[in-house]
Amino acid sequence: MPEVLKFLIDRIETPIGELLLVVDEGGNVRALDWADFEPRMLRLLRLHYGKDGFVLEAARNPHGLREKINRYFGGDIGVIDEIPTQTAGTAFQRSVWEGLRKIPSGSTISYGELAKQIDRGKAVRAVGLANGSNPVGIVVPCHRVIGSNGSLTGYGGGLERKRWLLEHERLHVRTSAIR
Repeated sequence: MPEVLKFLIDRIETPIGELLLVVDEGGNVRALDWADFEPRMLRLLRLHYGKDGFVLEAARNPHGLREKINRYFGGDIGVIDEIPTQTAGTAFQRSVWEGLRKIPSGSTISYGELAKQIDRGKAVRAVGLANGSNPVGIVVPCHRVIGSNGSLTGYGGGLERKRWLLEHERLHVRTSAIR
C-alpha cells in the first residue's frame, strides 16, 4: 500500500485575500494558493500526489512559515527566498519553477527570457504552461513573468493580485536599497 503523505494547511489573511499554505512534515511548502481558488489547488495536489496519496491537517504557523509569509506582506520581500519548497510535476516543470526562483525580487522577465534562462529557448509555450501550473505561487514567483511586450499576462490569482504583488515588491526593493 503506498504511503499517504501528511500535509499541514494554514489559512493566512493577507492584504489581497486569504492565502492557503500547504506544508509537508519536513517544512517544505507543497502548495500555496488563494482561498478563492482552493478547488484548483486541491485538484493539483491530487494530480501530483494521487487521489488518496495525501491528507490535509489544519495547522497554525507550521514550521514558522506563516510568520515568513506575513513578513513578505509586511515588506520583507527577500524572506521568500528562505522558504523551502518541494514539488511534484515533471522534470521540465520543476526546471521552470527553479528558474522562477532565480528572478530577483522587484523585477520581471518575459516567458521567452525565462525559456532562454533554462536553456529551452524554443519552448516558450511549454514554459508558459509550466508557469501556469506552478503549485507554489508567490514563493515560486510566477507573478514576475510578463508578456514580451511588457504587459501583464495571466496569473492564477488574477491580474489585480499580480499587479499588487509586483508593485509591492518594487516598492520594498527601492525602500531597502535606500536604507
